[in-house]
Amino acid sequence: MSRNVLEVKDLSVAYGKVEAVSKISLEVGEGKIVTVIGPNGAGKTTTLSAIMGLLPSSGEVAFDGSIEQVPEVERMVVRGMNLVPEKRELFGTMTIEDNLLLGAFQRNRHGHRDHAQTMEEVYALFPRLKERRQQQAGTMSGGERQMLAVGRALMAKPKLLMLDEPSLGLAPLIVREIFRIIAELRRRGVSILLVEQNARAALQVADYAYVLENGAVKMQGEAEMLRNDPRVIESYLGLASKHQELLST
Repeated sequence: MSRNVLEVKDLSVAYGKVEAVSKISLEVGEGKIVTVIGPNGAGKTTTLSAIMGLLPSSGEVAFDGSIEQVPEVERMVVRGMNLVPEKRELFGTMTIEDNLLLGAFQRNRHGHRDHAQTMEEVYALFPRLKERRQQQAGTMSGGERQMLAVGRALMAKPKLLMLDEPSLGLAPLIVREIFRIIAELRRRGVSILLVEQNARAALQVADYAYVLENGAVKMQGEAEMLRNDPRVIESYLGLASKHQELLST
């Protein structure tokens, strides 16, 4: 039986009196890709931010075998959780290589001196970053920036990588490349929690999926099962998503 690297129980987040996320429970098995899909404003990004400790929340987050009543970002990073936010938050005036080194900062601080080897692994995954390692991050294309953001997160050697809308605003070819890399990371044993607008591509790559609507889990199940579920097809994979189909094949 595979162990869960993440177990979230009854997670709720309120902005003032408005509940943005209401009693969400989800889990991510070790070495699995779990995706959270749903319309804009469903609470997907809020959920990731709360798990990471970027937003105050109630409920319980159990990560890698121990419970965090109140997750704190820095502690979560040290313990092996990493979030690649939708805005990618890179340092534009710094080189690609320096951005990557920043990703290893916490590990380094805690006495791990393996960043050179980790960087080689990241470069093997993203040869384009290696070719341009002395280039300023601000001069890169959207797809390259997304690769750098994922590469920087991998420098921390995370047990759980959380990706918020990795395909947002990217050209179809690049989207395919990003999803290929996500599948490759699972093959290397990284557990992934993926929030994605492109439901079709997400369900194609994931093992398990949660459908979020209005801050609550409406459906969940094996990704393959949801891919063929009439309700999901109608809401997320129907006519409007012919475009998505082109992006994910």
